[in-house]
Amino acid sequence: MDLSLDFTKLDGLLPAVVQDHSSGRVLMVGFMNEHAFQRTVESGYATFFSRSRNKLWLKGESSGHRLRVVEISADCDADCVLLKVEALGPGVCHAGYESCFYRKLEDGRWVEAEAKSYDPDAVYGGAQ
Repeated sequence: MDLSLDFTKLDGLLPAVVQDHSSGRVLMVGFMNEHAFQRTVESGYATFFSRSRNKLWLKGESSGHRLRVVEISADCDADCVLLKVEALGPGVCHAGYESCFYRKLEDGRWVEAEAKSYDPDAVYGGAQ
């Protein structure tokens, strides 16, 4: 089967949902352009396109907390991908948590639902 991903809907980007391959927990959502997707496939490590910096970035390039890709799936419209990964490091979130989804809505308020898994200041030097 030959599948072409559709990079046309979001100005050349696809959402990329990142999930822990063992636990099933969603760790983060990033965006990929064609180059980031190809680099991910070729290297075996998640690479994204930073919309704020307008450039490619290898997840973990400054923290060392890389995402080794175990499996890649595409949705039915071929305009979103799911990366099942092995997280190499104590956390994926730049704020110091295992997952970027560390807050829960409880009684109309957002609360932190878990403790930090690492000190982001020690990893990033306070420049997040």
